Amino acid sequence: MVYQSTARADAVREAYHLVSRQLRPVAGLLGNELLRSVADPAGFVVVSRWTDLDAFQEWERGAGHRDTTAPLRPFQCTPPLSPFGVYQVDAAY
Repeated sequence: MVYQSTARADAVREAYHLVSRQLRPVAGLLGNELLRSVADPAGFVVVSRWTDLDAFQEWERGAGHRDTTAPLRPFQCTPPLSPFGVYQVDAAY
């Protein structure tokens, strides 16, 4: 999970779709979702699903990892202090 925050929801969506299209051929990636906070319209979470931890770690160590995910980086934030959150799916791959 990666937490995102911005008042510009369209910018997060655009970056999410760009990154997700580039990640389609990544071995071991089963899919991902962009979730939007019900309580905070500026709050988003990107959740990805992998075949296993090894597949994720191999991708994360790869040279293209940082370049591929760069469009979402400006929106990253620290997790909320609340011990839980309620999110709805905004987009999915």
